Amino acid sequence: MTNEKEGDYCTICGGIKPEAIKIKTVLVDGRETGINHLEMIIDGVRELHLKDDAAIREELLRRAGAFNYIPTKKREAYGDALIREYKAAPK
Repeated sequence: MTNEKEGDYCTICGGIKPEAIKIKTVLVDGRETGINHLEMIIDGVRELHLKDDAAIREELLRRAGAFNYIPTKKREAYGDALIREYKAAPK
């Protein structure tokens, strides 16, 4: 049996190494909020070639929720912020 852990973890806290976290700060409901992997999320949604803003918004929220906690009461505000970042991101 081996003592090696699966994956790449911090030797101090046991969590994900900081370089694996890619956080961008965006305004959500007027407050600066960190979104982890935002560029990857936007690129992935863009690859789907969705035309409808509502579908884009839902996919952004779904993917962002995989890496970030999105409070139920703030879901609409997060959706607004994500679609704004999606539209502002270079294509």
